[in-house]
Amino acid sequence: MPDQNPYFPSEDAPAAPQGKAVNEQSPPDPQQTKTLASAWSGAKDEGVKAEITPEVQTINPSPPPPPPTEPAVPVVAATPIPVSPADQSVPAATSAVSGDPSITQSPRRKFPIKIILGLFGVILLAVLGYFGFKFFSKKAPPPLQQNTITWWGLWEDTSIVSPLIEEFQQTNPNIKIDYVRQSSKDYRERLESSLSKGEGPDIFFYHNSWVPMFKDKLDKMPSTVMSAGDYAQTFYPVIASDATSGTGLVGIPLGYDGLTLFINQDIFDAAGKTPPQTWDELRKLASDLTVKDKEGIITQSGAALGLTENVDHWPEIMALMMLQNGVDLAKPSGELAQKALDFYTLFYKQDKVWDATLPPSTMAFAAGKVAMMFGPSWRAFDIKEQNPNLRFKAVALPHLPKDDPTKPDIAYATYWMQGVWYRSPNKEIAWNFLKFMSQKDTLEKLYANEAKVRLFGEPYPRADMADLINSHPIIGALISQAPSAQSWYLASRTFDGQTGINTQINKYFEDAINTVNKGTDSQKALETAAAGVAQVLAQFGVSSP
Repeated sequence: MPDQNPYFPSEDAPAAPQGKAVNEQSPPDPQQTKTLASAWSGAKDEGVKAEITPEVQTINPSPPPPPPTEPAVPVVAATPIPVSPADQSVPAATSAVSGDPSITQSPRRKFPIKIILGLFGVILLAVLGYFGFKFFSKKAPPPLQQNTITWWGLWEDTSIVSPLIEEFQQTNPNIKIDYVRQSSKDYRERLESSLSKGEGPDIFFYHNSWVPMFKDKLDKMPSTVMSAGDYAQTFYPVIASDATSGTGLVGIPLGYDGLTLFINQDIFDAAGKTPPQTWDELRKLASDLTVKDKEGIITQSGAALGLTENVDHWPEIMALMMLQNGVDLAKPSGELAQKALDFYTLFYKQDKVWDATLPPSTMAFAAGKVAMMFGPSWRAFDIKEQNPNLRFKAVALPHLPKDDPTKPDIAYATYWMQGVWYRSPNKEIAWNFLKFMSQKDTLEKLYANEAKVRLFGEPYPRADMADLINSHPIIGALISQAPSAQSWYLASRTFDGQTGINTQINKYFEDAINTVNKGTDSQKALETAAAGVAQVLAQFGVSSP
């Protein structure tokens, strides 16, 4: 509570005015005596009242005025007169100068207590009102500090992801997601350079095989976003394996892809053939569906296999064959590896269903000149763009003959993930955004946005969403084999540059295939490849199992 106003008028009597001598006496004036008696007894006398009533000033709390000056009350000299009993209630004024009670003066009326309390109340209300206004008055809230998250994308245009970004920002008004689509050219080198310089981005695309190259730049996902157990139950096993680095998880996928087998429906229908289930069936079909002219030039190929220069995604095909044959790709030597390598080259060396004169496999397939080709699901976009009228579909990958039909057929995964930079000042926000993006309803919206501009959207990476697309003519077969998919560093079109793990690993296997096609024994070719692979893995700190 504020202090009482120190400037209330003092109740001490004012000094006696100068004038008549203190000892000088005058005869009493009966009228004047009556007037004094009336003023102290409360009798109404306007003239006297106006004379003795002090002036009340308005008190301004800020700043307080100087104390009001009390008007001097003149001293009335009188001669002692007999005092009647009725007048004994009126005390005689004494001189402030000599203290002689025989000198009388007009008595000063005290401030009534009600006026004092009223003035105090006014001041108190004013003070409380001032601070109340300051406290309760509605001010414009200070602007929220906006946290900007920079997200480097690769394949999707801004129009695809912006509706989802806006949805996230509506519930998080202090967060801005800045999506920047990058060129695939030299992407890995530019990304690594930007992160090394401390320039971000906060979130970025990276290939599922790049964890060894970015392990010191990838942040580990907090368990508050998703626990390791929930992650393993949500995504396909290959994703959980690829995203594991040390004791943590370092990425969240927004899509899934892998190798699939495309078939030309018109060629199969015309020949009355059905898709192959095993590699032996595929080899026979490839020979049956290959057409050559009189000069032996291939006019229709049964399958695009056997070479490296014009077979798109040969690294993934080679990896698939070796993994299905039980080869440890980190040590690609021995009989199992030799058989897989020899089988791949048979389509060029012995069966002659494919040769170096043919255009790249995707282009040849889109032109209707190839019955079967391998590639990830996104190759369907290239095919459809080149030949909108081509009838084609994707089927399950072939497998090796097996004694146990319940044994899963190994597939090969190659896809992209979303990582968070470990030095990002907004890591927690970045992870929460990726959690939002990987939720079921968000992924469905993302798929729908993508399907508006192309043949289909990104296949769902979540195992609990497989039923939504398992009957799709292109990605249905891919999803059906996703639970048994594996992955490795053999991968094409990752844009990792000449020093990247994919490019270097691919080169050693490429040399092995090419030397075998030129007549070198596969055992010798693989010994050289195995030595080179070991060097590359050691360079990136990858230990063999």
